Amino acid sequence: MKVALIQLDVDLDREPAKSLDLAVAKVHEAAEDGAELVVLPELWLHGAFDPAAWPETAEPMHGDTAQQMQQTAVDCGIVLHAGSFIERTPDGKLYNTALVFDAEGELLAGYRKIHRFGFTEGEAAVLTSGEHLATFDLLDIDDTVRTKVGLATCYDVRFPELYRKLLDAGTQTVISVAAWPAIRLDHFRTLLKARAIENQFYVLSCAAAGTQSNIAMSGHSMVIDPWGTILAEAEDTETILYADIELNRVEETRATFPVLLDRRL
Repeated sequence: MKVALIQLDVDLDREPAKSLDLAVAKVHEAAEDGAELVVLPELWLHGAFDPAAWPETAEPMHGDTAQQMQQTAVDCGIVLHAGSFIERTPDGKLYNTALVFDAEGELLAGYRKIHRFGFTEGEAAVLTSGEHLATFDLLDIDDTVRTKVGLATCYDVRFPELYRKLLDAGTQTVISVAAWPAIRLDHFRTLLKARAIENQFYVLSCAAAGTQSNIAMSGHSMVIDPWGTILAEAEDTETILYADIELNRVEETRATFPVLLDRRL
């Protein structure tokens, strides 16, 4: 299966309509290059470090941005992880929410970020924590090999118990979207590899590039296989990262090196 991670430069000075047009154009580019699964980064429209604006820019679950992403998935005939956006629920709560659409426009999964970054500021002060795991089934282009995909967002990677719960839910591939600061890039790479190694599944991480609120973003989106090998990794600028993943490799890895059978706790 060919996957594409769209590492956008999230420019908060750009008009939102132009950012949306750019994202749509990049998704079309990835689909034209043969990608079957396309992923956008965390908060590519709203910005991950501009919490003061979120109450005004938040959208409902099925708002304009979600509808545009849904239509883009249909137009491109792909599975689209639309990154995440600031969702406002009818009761006024705000969430960092990720959505995944299939080629027919069906919502395959929605994930509200469970671990909010900022301690007493930022996400932790403004957003409500999600409470539920999110997974969906994905077939390859020939409809012959199925993988269960789990969702995570950025800071979640520091909490291995979330990834363990995804494993116990049958997950074989995790898609993590991120807006990770460049100053902690080494943590980013190390944690993502660890999650892949200890759970023996693919980790696809799509990160933001550029600078947000004077914070340089890490970039370095990557695709990591169940053995912990980085199959593809971007630099720190805007780009589309492509990789081919073999969906049956997860079970092959678990069978040949059955470390998960020795879990005791």
